[in-house]
Amino acid sequence: MTDLAAAAARAIPLLDLTSLEAEDDEAKIEALCRRAVTPAGPVAALCVYARFLPLARRKLAAGIRLAAVANFPTGAAPPDAVAAEIVQALAAGADEIDVVFPYAAFAAGARADAEALLAAARAASAGHSLKVILETGRLTPDQITDAARLAIAAGADFLKSSTGKLQPAATPESARLLLEAAAASERRVGVKLAGGIRSADQAAAYLALADSVMGPGWASAETFRFGASALLDDLLAALGHHARAMPSGNRY
Repeated sequence: MTDLAAAAARAIPLLDLTSLEAEDDEAKIEALCRRAVTPAGPVAALCVYARFLPLARRKLAAGIRLAAVANFPTGAAPPDAVAAEIVQALAAGADEIDVVFPYAAFAAGARADAEALLAAARAASAGHSLKVILETGRLTPDQITDAARLAIAAGADFLKSSTGKLQPAATPESARLLLEAAAASERRVGVKLAGGIRSADQAAAYLALADSVMGPGWASAETFRFGASALLDDLLAALGHHARAMPSGNRY
């Protein structure tokens, strides 16, 4: 097996297969559920809007986790509204919550607002995995590190790079900052990279980065995820599998 194929084989079970587009409909979500079981094995999770959770729960293969976004994509909702959104998503079948950090307010100096949002999200998602989307492309390096530390202190299970709606999204520089923040934590904290990751070469480079910061063997579905949909076909192609039709309109 080539190095690229080996990286692709590692990446597929770390993939949060994602569709978060305005044109999403039931047919597209059903197709995404079918794609979640690949010729190289199942992905880690499916990430969709909360309104599709009941359908995805019915159609998704057993053993694949189901994630929903909250406070998405602007990060601007008040804490009580975000908490209610999370509670509703969990009641509808979500296993994991990807909540958007109030990145614009935080960048403008509203640290207390960010802390309040994180506290509300953690309380509402108690007992479930909470991924905090920092939207790193809209923060300075120092702000990324500070926001990551706030999220960890609030009990985040994962630090996530991006919503995928803004550019720049995931970058090697921001990924390193998130990994270093996770490495400095006294408890296990994962990292999820999302936005613009479309090739097996990119996935291989990010896995190598995770190995260099966290050590070989650290990256597993419990600690490291790729949030993407367009990435899957390139990973399968690197393993010699024919591409499968991707639901139309998915740019994540």
